[in-house]
Amino acid sequence: LEEWLRNRLRYCIWHHWKKPERKRKNLIRLGVNHNTAYAWSRTRMGGWAVAQSPILGTTITIKRLRMRGYVSLIEYYKRDV
Repeated sequence: LEEWLRNRLRYCIWHHWKKPERKRKNLIRLGVNHNTAYAWSRTRMGGWAVAQSPILGTTITIKRLRMRGYVSLIEYYKRDV
């Protein structure tokens, strides 16, 4: 469930970027080289497939999600109990 939730967050981020040019710029900002960022920004794969791909798994990491306020379900449960 935890992994699915992280993939869903990656999908929402990818979908929020909307345009291929914005996707390319954001991938470059996250450390992907220019050619790879160009190819992935213009992929015909659906957003859910891209969210599960290695490109977003290595750029939008758990560490980056936590910096943005993501709390895992286990951490949330332990904090509440």
